[in-house]
Parts: sequence; C-alpha cells; structure tokens
Amino acid sequence: MRLRVLFLLTLFPVFAVCAPLPVPDQGPALRIQGSNTIGAALGPALVKGLMEHQGLQAVHTEPAEGANEQRVIGKTRQGKTVTIEVAAHGSSTGFTALKKSTADLAASSRPIKDSELVDLEPLGDLKSPEAEQVIAIDGLAIILHPQNPLNTLNTEQLAQLFNGEISTWEAVGGVGGPIHVYARDDQSGTYDTFKDLVLRLRGKPLVPSAKRFESSEQLSDAVSQDPKGIGFIGLPYVRQAKAVAIVDGDSQPMLPLNSLIATEDYPLSRRLFFYLPPSGHNPWAKALVDFTQSSKGQAIVAASGFIAQQVQAMDVEPRASMPEGYQTIAREAQRLTVNFRFEEGSASLDNKARQDLQRVVAYIKSHDKLDKQVTLVGFGDAKNDPQRAALLSKLRAMAVRRELVKSGVVLREIRGFGAQMPVAANTADEGRIKNRRVEVWVY
Repeated sequence: MRLRVLFLLTLFPVFAVCAPLPVPDQGPALRIQGSNTIGAALGPALVKGLMEHQGLQAVHTEPAEGANEQRVIGKTRQGKTVTIEVAAHGSSTGFTALKKSTADLAASSRPIKDSELVDLEPLGDLKSPEAEQVIAIDGLAIILHPQNPLNTLNTEQLAQLFNGEISTWEAVGGVGGPIHVYARDDQSGTYDTFKDLVLRLRGKPLVPSAKRFESSEQLSDAVSQDPKGIGFIGLPYVRQAKAVAIVDGDSQPMLPLNSLIATEDYPLSRRLFFYLPPSGHNPWAKALVDFTQSSKGQAIVAASGFIAQQVQAMDVEPRASMPEGYQTIAREAQRLTVNFRFEEGSASLDNKARQDLQRVVAYIKSHDKLDKQVTLVGFGDAKNDPQRAALLSKLRAMAVRRELVKSGVVLREIRGFGAQMPVAANTADEGRIKNRRVEVWVY
C-alpha cells in the first residue's frame, strides 16, 4: 500500500500543572521499573521533560548503582533536590516491583498478563482506562544490503531466517548463497521487541551464529556493507540499508512507514505502556502519565525514535485487490492514521481506542468535518461464517459511531467489510485482535 502523508496535526490535551508536585524529605519522588525498551532512553527523557515542565533546574541523568538503572535529578528554586529512579530490567520486573511496593509506576512493552492482573488486584484494576496507558508505538524494520533483490518477506520466513532453519538466500527466492544474520545484543530493547513479535511467537531462538551489536548504527552499517546480510533495527536506524516489506498471514506486503505503524497495521509494530496503580498512586506518577500523553510528551516520544500517537490524514491508492466499495472510499476520501481496536472477545473499545477517540474528535472539529464528512469502515477476523464476520465488522463500526455521536459527530456512512483485507494472520489471538478494527475516513 503506497501512502502519502498530506498533513500532520498533533492533537493532545495541553498539559497544565496546577500546583508544584510535592517533594519528599528523603528518598526518590518516583520509582519506575520495567521495560528496557522504555527505560533505556524514552523513560528518562520523559521524566526529564516533566521535571523541566515543573520548573526544576539543572535537570540531568546519571547512572545508578545497578546496570540498566538511572537517576534523573533536578533542583527546586528553593534548592531542594528531586530524584526519580528508572530501572530497566524487563517488563515483568515492573509488575513484580508494583506488587512488592518497590515501584510506583510500571513500564511495559507488552500488555499486562492475566496472572499479573490477579496478582495486583489489591492495587485496583490495572486494565482500567486510567491505569493502562499506551504511551507510544514501537516498530522494527527488517534490513538487507541495498543491492539485495528481495523486496518482501513474511513473518514465518523471518522466524526461520533468524533461527537458522533457512540458511541460504536461494531458499527464499533470492541470490547470494549463505545468509549472514545480524542482531542487537541481549540488553537491547530492540532485540526484546524482535523476540516478542517474531521468534517467541513461533517458539524459535535466535541462531547462535548471529553477529551481535550493542550499537544500532553499527549494525545497520554492517548489514548495508554485507550483500549476504539481514538484520532488524529501530526505524531511525535504517540509514544506508534497504528495508523490506513484511507480510503476516494473508495481509498485503507492508513497508515500515510511520503511518502504518501508527495504525498498528504493520506486522512488526507493538504498543508501549505505563501502568499506574489506581489505588493511592504517587502524584509524580500521575503527573508523568499526563505529561506523556500531552503534546510535549508525545514530541519527546517522537524525538526518541518511537511513533507518537498523532493523527495524520493520508491518501490511500486504490488497488484491484481491494473490495470495490473500499476502492470507492479510497478514491474520494483520506484515511486517518488511527485504527480503533477492541478488547479481546468483546465489542468494547480497548484503552488505546478510548484515548484515540479524543484525538479523532479534536481532529474532526478542527477541520470542520462534524456534519457527514466522516465514514467508519469496520473489519473482522476470518470465521467459518462470512456473513457473521460482515455483521460483526459493521457492529464494531457502530460501537465507534456511538462514541463519536456523543461529541456531535454526524456520520456520513458506516461500512463493514467482514474478514476482507486482513492486516495479520488469523492463526493466533494477537493477529485476530489486530484484524478486528475500525478505520476512520474523512471527506
């Protein structure tokens, strides 16, 4: 799918601090534990942004006692020191720390597990919209030497390539003989992402012969100089290498475009979370969550190399493989880079969708599209009964309509395309959830 972004509008609440946050007499003002993907750079950058927004001076980061641990330190105008601790040992450690009361906020690069949810029930419902906060979208590019003729790989092939089961380029329709695998090191959040999205889902470890790199830039440059090389990398680091389009199940091939990662259609995209305990939460934790969702916070997300939760309008080029009705919409309207998705096994919007509703409504109002200028398009996952899938896809679009109507939006049309145009494989829950989605189109 070729997408041309026409314009960009950041639509987030303005973050205002009503009063200075309390400064404890001793110990840290806030303790964050969890994901290395978040905690290595993004978390400290957001903390620094909040501290500066609070008016603290000489804000800086320094290493703490343990590996992958940092302190962000600032001073009030009265000369009091404020310290926030960030420990990045993996998503599961954040939930363990919440249970042990050794953290005030958990950073996670995956949704909370049911077992963790039960474990943490004394702190309140961590799946509630206030507790589960999507702060950014992460995406990976699969890179090759720029002269490698391959343009597309599917997720099954990726798992086999990086596991070593496929060891020659000829086996995937390429040329060049033996494949050289490049990967980030074990401490890397990028490696965690790749394991979660490709290897772990298929029960495959990384091939032991993979060349490992601590630096994203060095990995990308090494692949771009090796005609036999393949690697994975965060979006900002493609550099001179060639990114390939990825297919998951029956999806169309998708390049790692920011717009496709923002909608989470791109197969190697995932959500990053903060989890804020609802019961008796730390005021600095709540302030950090609010700051992260603001325009200033999301600008830090983008500057850190992740995909901010912004609303973009884009042209979508009609293709013969699309249903005729969808092609008509694509010719006449522009798609917003927001996909509304749903709780597992439910027609209820998930927590990111609830956040996105506010952003979409703000976009619609600011562009004077309240009166019959918006069409909702629903999709579902494949079932034995196509009519059931078509009905459910339309019902999901109607669920979004109910929420938009509350804000004065009068819809032009609601369409349901059933299980057509999947963006992920329907063989696992993760894929089925991605396929149950509602797109927003504006005229």
